[in-house]
Amino acid sequence: MTTQVNTFTRFDSKTNALICQGDWNLANLVLLKHELQKIRWPRQGALIINGSDIVRMDSAGAWLLSKNMQMLDKQHCQVTLQKFSEQHQKLLALIEEKGAAAIPVPKQAMPSRMAKLGRNAVIQGREFLDYFHFIGELTMEALRVIRHASKFRWAALISVLDKTGLRALPIIALLSSMIGVVITYQMGVQLRNYGANVFIVDFLGLSVLREFGPLLTAIMVAGRTGSAFTAQLGTMKINQEIDALNTLGVTPAELLLLPRILGLAITLPLLTMWANVFGIIGGMLTAHNMLGVTPHDFMLRFEHAIPLKTLFIGLGKAPVFALIIASIGCFEGMRVRGSADSVGQQTTRSVVLSIFFIIVADAIFSVIFSKMHL
Repeated sequence: MTTQVNTFTRFDSKTNALICQGDWNLANLVLLKHELQKIRWPRQGALIINGSDIVRMDSAGAWLLSKNMQMLDKQHCQVTLQKFSEQHQKLLALIEEKGAAAIPVPKQAMPSRMAKLGRNAVIQGREFLDYFHFIGELTMEALRVIRHASKFRWAALISVLDKTGLRALPIIALLSSMIGVVITYQMGVQLRNYGANVFIVDFLGLSVLREFGPLLTAIMVAGRTGSAFTAQLGTMKINQEIDALNTLGVTPAELLLLPRILGLAITLPLLTMWANVFGIIGGMLTAHNMLGVTPHDFMLRFEHAIPLKTLFIGLGKAPVFALIIASIGCFEGMRVRGSADSVGQQTTRSVVLSIFFIIVADAIFSVIFSKMHL
């Protein structure tokens, strides 16, 4: 009489006892099957299967054991299970009752369109509340810094002014002049048909100073600066640099958030004025080449046709757009969790949300100014 000892089984031919051990799961299914095939099973009589040494068992291991028990039953062996845990006994009973192939895989119910809409609405609502909570905390931190002006980070503010303002001048000038060319060309074709070439000055001045200048500058800054805010803060969160600041007693709002928000609130009106200048120059040069309106005539009519309030209306929008871009960029950056993939997701959300709310704010401004007859 011998005892066959394997990794997962130990068979004692003297007592006709199979002692199962280790992990009876899908990862070891091939080894388990190979070991069971090597066992010299009795032709008939009683057989004991002992499960006291099984560490883990899943449906794959239970299926393999049940399959061998059915084979022994056909050989007229009376199989008895001993010392199996209650959980393993239930699993074996389920396999024997329905068979592994017949066990239904639970299907996840697909939510309806209304359920998806409701779930998305709840998610967006919670994020909106989180944003207001973030703005409230930032406001309290700003009041604290105002009371203790010596704590304000002037070096961080100057760095933001340089990165968001000075370094953005070339791209803003280029794109704004191109916008002026496009507007002049599109409007000039229609005006030339009616011999009203000189009125290009009115159209260009009103559209650039009042709408396109501040709006397109804000959109460009949202793509350039807002995304940079989110990526920088998100990377710092992943690298646990913000946790280190808290450990040192320096709040993230004091060092990272407030300088960015204040810096962009200063630079965006200046960039808007810069964009207005180059938008007008681009349109003026196109009007000279296309419509025969000389720069001298253009500037004479521009001075009388465009009231100064048009410039102030456009510039008045810029600080609001700046607060939207900076607050959303910082908010999404502070929401980064886990990995670099989260940085990309939150950066995308930052740009999309910033542009969306810029356009919404511009629409609100248009309605308000219309009601005020401005």
